[in-house]
Amino acid sequence: MKRIVLVTLVALLAIPSVTMAQKGRKEVSPIIEGKQKVRKTDYDSVWKFTTFNSKKIYYCDFDYRTFKDLPTAREFDFGNFQPVLNFLSTQARTPLLICAAYAINPDVTDKAKRIKLKEKAEAQAVEAMKGYVEWMADEKYKNKIQIRVAQVDYRYWWGDAFWDMEVPSDDILAVGLVMFFGSRKINLFPSIAEGAPTFKPIKFFPNDAELLDSYDPLIKEVADYLKQNEKMEVLLRGYSDNTGTEMYNEAISHQRATEIKKALIKHNVAPIRIEIEALGAINPVGDNNTREGRIENNRVEIIIQ
Repeated sequence: MKRIVLVTLVALLAIPSVTMAQKGRKEVSPIIEGKQKVRKTDYDSVWKFTTFNSKKIYYCDFDYRTFKDLPTAREFDFGNFQPVLNFLSTQARTPLLICAAYAINPDVTDKAKRIKLKEKAEAQAVEAMKGYVEWMADEKYKNKIQIRVAQVDYRYWWGDAFWDMEVPSDDILAVGLVMFFGSRKINLFPSIAEGAPTFKPIKFFPNDAELLDSYDPLIKEVADYLKQNEKMEVLLRGYSDNTGTEMYNEAISHQRATEIKKALIKHNVAPIRIEIEALGAINPVGDNNTREGRIENNRVEIIIQ
């Protein structure tokens, strides 16, 4: 079954914070959404909830959506999240960053539907985490809590196991909770492509999608890198100048990225490791009033991820 890699740009959204911060401190948006490629093996303490180290990250697959039922539940069932609560109840002012991680089902390919699902998933997660913070306040837990919500790449979250498992039928997947104890700043979702080389963009003549032979060495260099680094993928982000309609510009930027994808496939790069994004005339790097500037804008950027 073909898997689609989630594509979103890292951004901070202006949504009211649910952080239990000290009075007077500037509160931070609880939403951090982006293309986050995370594997369970990134965490050296996965599933270890009997003891806690203030400098480590912990993950559990607890369904945070059940937090909304806390006020009315007679008996709370926190599953493998219970050891966290036991720990917090005995610690005074333990800093805790807790992130509700969700994913959109990779089998949903319609762009408009994915956007709506993302908005719904974020709203669900924020509401659920608000319920958790309110409950913690009522229970008079003494720890400092910061809440985050993150969209993660479902395929990368499960790592190699993804290929042997069935994707759930739900459109929105509550991946679980990621927690970090301690005051040290940390990148909660490190990119596996951190430190990867950068490649020059491939340029095209206006109104043309022909890949020039002069770029053959660059194509081979990218292909060789991908073959030597099997966990990496490549994003081909196509652009155009502004001389055509929006539909035409997106179409030709997609065609240009497709030509590069074909070239990489000829160098034995698996198609599933090549992602295409057509952005048309946005983000110009040259002057569209000159031919030289339009050539600069008619480009495909090569991004290792």
